[in-house]
Amino acid sequence: MATKISAYAFIDAQNMTKGTTLDKKPWKVDLREFRKYLKDKYGVNKAFYFIGVYDKKLVDLYEFIEKVGYEVVYREHDIKARGKKKGNVDTDIVFSAMNEVFVKNKPVKVVLVSGDGDYKKMVELLIKKNKFRKILFPNRQWSSLYKSLDDRYFAKIYTPDMRKILQLEETQQRHKK
Repeated sequence: MATKISAYAFIDAQNMTKGTTLDKKPWKVDLREFRKYLKDKYGVNKAFYFIGVYDKKLVDLYEFIEKVGYEVVYREHDIKARGKKKGNVDTDIVFSAMNEVFVKNKPVKVVLVSGDGDYKKMVELLIKKNKFRKILFPNRQWSSLYKSLDDRYFAKIYTPDMRKILQLEETQQRHKK
């Protein structure tokens, strides 16, 4: 009996958030629905949500993200640099994905959520080694570096059909404030 290969998702939270909120028609992703979508559509049994620098004022948000099924990963910065740097998580995502797949030798495939071109070499290597499932683009403009990818390796979460599934409704947004 063949073992079904599961997937791990690596989510660039800043890229996903900016990609949807800076869209021509801004919107917010319902993280609960998105987690369910990742599990149902791509077999994601572990989702790493790379968030940037830890901010004490956002503890409720972090707890909610963990409650709906993500493992929150923070970016370490020197205490003097906080507030002056963005929470660039690119190298952390690359390191974590490669560590899970090649060092820990987990029988998983990677699902990446980002349109950032900094991941292109990692994506190409994972495809070559048959360890890649999908890259999900949050914004049309940010996917151009991946246009050479075979269609089976990418999906667009910014399409109207996907927005119907993943968009946080206005009533939910008001309740979270």
